[in-house]
Amino acid sequence: MSPQQDLAAWLRLTLASGIGPERQRRLLTAFGLPESVFAAGRGNIAAVIGREAADALLAPPDQAAIATALAWAAEPDNHILTLADAGYPKALYDIADPPVLLYAKGRLDMLDRTALAIVGARSATPQGQDNAEAFAAHLAGAGHVIVSGLALGIDAAAHRGALSVEGGATIAVVGTGADRIYPARNQTLARTIAQRGVILSELPLGTPPLPHNFPRRNRLIAGLARGVLVVEAALGSGSLITARLAAESGREVFAIPGSIHSPLARGCHRLIRDGAKLVETATDILEELRWAQPDAGRAAASEAGREADAAASCASAEGSGAVLRALGHDPTDIDTLAGRCGLTVDALYAILLPMELDGRVVRLPGGRFQRR
Repeated sequence: MSPQQDLAAWLRLTLASGIGPERQRRLLTAFGLPESVFAAGRGNIAAVIGREAADALLAPPDQAAIATALAWAAEPDNHILTLADAGYPKALYDIADPPVLLYAKGRLDMLDRTALAIVGARSATPQGQDNAEAFAAHLAGAGHVIVSGLALGIDAAAHRGALSVEGGATIAVVGTGADRIYPARNQTLARTIAQRGVILSELPLGTPPLPHNFPRRNRLIAGLARGVLVVEAALGSGSLITARLAAESGREVFAIPGSIHSPLARGCHRLIRDGAKLVETATDILEELRWAQPDAGRAAASEAGREADAAASCASAEGSGAVLRALGHDPTDIDTLAGRCGLTVDALYAILLPMELDGRVVRLPGGRFQRR
């Protein structure tokens, strides 16, 4: 059997309607490689997965979908990895339900490097995104891969941070087919990740962004990494699912504490109460995992660049909305807030005064401001 025929058999197994990953693995355990599964006969297959599932498996295959996947895998930098492939990420063998097939776009060598997952809220605060970028850059600068989910907010910030340093790499585990980019706002970021890291999915090509697929992909984010850092998360956040799955798989869980006034800090605080390690710097993670420190000069240059980018971004977004986002939820002095926004103190006061008068912010002793 040629390599293409072998891959076609794997695709037929995984694309069969109603035959989920658990049944696929049971069949592989019982009969061996997919061609042996299909040669086992209806009765033997039914004894493993039931008669109805056996009928579904042995129905005529979706030849168009198989041909599409084979053509996609033949394109440069596209890969389809099976459980039997040497390039399959070894870390995923340790999780409870490793996917039978993975679609990867990018550099496969990233999949077996030491990695940390960074996850958090889609509606993250500016401070939260800055933290995610800074932690990711520091860890990527030390030679480790940053894993996240390509969502808006903390995920995107973590990917950007990893890519901001020379040689930095990142893995985006997506909840769609690997040939689709979601959300559309992350198209440019996704293309860069495909060039310098990997976009990874267990879902068939063309799979749209269906809500139930995103919690499931979280187990892969946790499974690929030595630990998971939660930057910001509300109670009930999908990031808490990722943290739970990480703990169940024997990975370390880290969380950054936040303001008691911020709903996006409550998930992190719960994780810390439940045993996650409170971290204030990326060095805390490196020391806990016994990873080497990055080159100090490169890390400092990267940090300076991130601060300049943040200031430019805030300065370009005029008005009270940008100031309110920069303020976050903690009391902040006027000089710090001016630095975040890239504004002079006088210009900032001109924006804060009407916000104070209409009750959106309150002035505190010591020249500090806080949102109501």
